[in-house]
Amino acid sequence: MSGEKIKRAAVCFTELLEVFERLHGPDGCPWDRRQTHRSLLPKLREEAREVAAAVRAGDTENLREELGDLLLLVIFNGLIAERAGRFTVEEIIAGLTAKLKRRHPHVFGTERAGSARAALFSYRRAKRLEKKTADSGAASRRGRRPGI
Repeated sequence: MSGEKIKRAAVCFTELLEVFERLHGPDGCPWDRRQTHRSLLPKLREEAREVAAAVRAGDTENLREELGDLLLLVIFNGLIAERAGRFTVEEIIAGLTAKLKRRHPHVFGTERAGSARAALFSYRRAKRLEKKTADSGAASRRGRRPGI
């Protein structure tokens, strides 16, 4: 993705977030404002199935539309969490960005991967290390030692 495409995508994403803000605002859509993570769960499952069906069918136009519907639900759930004071859409994006960088040390670090197989190995190793570190931290917070 070139710098110009990134700029255009950022403009579109900003407009999308502004639309969501309006929908969820005081003068927005009453139905949208009443939704919860749980109420959106069936729709999330349905849209994920529709994305998979479009991929299997090789239907590019439908895939674009279904990915949009899935993105809608990701942002919608993020705004629900934001309203409840749990986390923000910004935190979702920042967390994903950091995770991608951590799990691709062959791109963002000093490792090198000369093939897709080597890249996958590097990714999986980084993910295992990340999980082990998280599990260790959780165990120590509970006052127990992590398993070996």
